[in-house]
Amino acid sequence: MNRFMFFSILVAIVLLFPSHASADKAPSRIAGITLGEQIAMFVDLVKMETSIVLRDRKYLREVNIREIDGYKSGTVDFGNCSKPGQIVRIKLKYEYEDKNFYDELLEKFKKKFGEPDEWRGDPFHVIIAWKWSFRDEDGDSISLILQHSRDEEYKWGNSVKLTNTTLMEQERLCYEKRNRQEGGSTVSKSTSKKPKLSEEDYQRFIPQ
Repeated sequence: MNRFMFFSILVAIVLLFPSHASADKAPSRIAGITLGEQIAMFVDLVKMETSIVLRDRKYLREVNIREIDGYKSGTVDFGNCSKPGQIVRIKLKYEYEDKNFYDELLEKFKKKFGEPDEWRGDPFHVIIAWKWSFRDEDGDSISLILQHSRDEEYKWGNSVKLTNTTLMEQERLCYEKRNRQEGGSTVSKSTSKKPKLSEEDYQRFIPQ
């Protein structure tokens, strides 16, 4: 078989059998909550009275989940500008915190979605996190991250984060456009240009 024929067959295989990031495997739902749907559809699963505007992402609101079997806690983020109430991210912490559960769950994730696309943990594996990236049937970018943390200061245990990054970006752009029209600033204090600091200034930021 010559190289041209081999390459042609390889291309055909890729086209006929898309990778794990294909739309037919793009996840959109977990714990009974679905990305892209209105938060009002899930009032039996979330505590709407806990809804707040995210300080660093004012284009989103966040609400805590109610007690859901198998989950210790969690939040749901939804639009606050372009499509108010539309769910863009689901963040959940599993009830089971041990590493063995994470390893077993990771294997099941791999079986369903294929090998992850990106390592998101730290070099010392205090935080172990793998990320999958997808395109759904609407062409939206979907991000899935499975994480285990041994850092007691960083939500010890196992967690999952499912995000429609396309919808989130639409909310951000809507917020920035609205702010420009109203004459407001679209840059948060945390990302604004840092002024020149003196040695005395720096001492305010160092634990004594």
